Amino acid sequence: MKTETTIHGLAASLQSARSAKKIIGFVPTMGNLHEGHLSLVREAKKICDVVVVSIFVNPTQFGPNEDFENYPRTWEQDSQLLVDVGCDIIFAPSVEQMYVKQPVVTRIQVTGITDILCGASRPGHFDGVALVVTKLFNIVQPHYAFFGQKDFQQVAVVKQFVQDLNLNVEVIASPTIRAEDGLALSSRNGYLNAQERAIAPNIYQSLLQAAQALQAGTALAEVLHGIKEHLKRVGFSIDYVEAFTPDLTPIQSTDTDVVLFVAAKLGTTRLIDNLHVKLITA
Repeated sequence: MKTETTIHGLAASLQSARSAKKIIGFVPTMGNLHEGHLSLVREAKKICDVVVVSIFVNPTQFGPNEDFENYPRTWEQDSQLLVDVGCDIIFAPSVEQMYVKQPVVTRIQVTGITDILCGASRPGHFDGVALVVTKLFNIVQPHYAFFGQKDFQQVAVVKQFVQDLNLNVEVIASPTIRAEDGLALSSRNGYLNAQERAIAPNIYQSLLQAAQALQAGTALAEVLHGIKEHLKRVGFSIDYVEAFTPDLTPIQSTDTDVVLFVAAKLGTTRLIDNLHVKLITA
């Protein structure tokens, strides 16, 4: 496995693969890797000849009071995990390598689907995501890019600008990977203390109960209220509990598939999750 820290170095490492017309897969990460990230690498290995994983904590997607400086950076552990899972190249650029001119003056903004959910509570977040992912796509030039469905809204944003900007990459979304107790794996789970970690699976449990209620005919508003009340009782501070169609449009009828979304804090740790509830019957 190679590690490249410069754009020029990565281009050189990929030159032979491009010349041989090999399929290049790409998994963008901010490091502090867990099984969710590794599952994406495994998926990439199934259909790609060369797999590149980026490790870059991107400052443009963090708000002024968020955890950029404290975001966990676990380089040695990440490197070993990527060796074990068969990654071919790690791309680990510095902030200076990615953003030569600072402050950054170019923006890529996807409107509409970024006005809701995490876009509403974290202004500018998805502009930062869109910018860095576009840059990474241009640098790596992969055939396929792999993302986790836990970040449902992020996947939708990436697919939208890929389509709108005619970027020559296929975005593949893989199912959320969970701990045995149902908690969606996230690098931020490491912020939870033991008591908070024991409470955290309530998010997924409440989503599963909500899905059963919806499928039994309970009104959506009542279901969303039930999720909020349950999470508040066990100690969460609610950011949002909402529902949209799978393409992130408002729910207009009761006979459409629904995606339930939750963002909530335990202490200072913000957790997100979602569940696609199938209500359309054949």
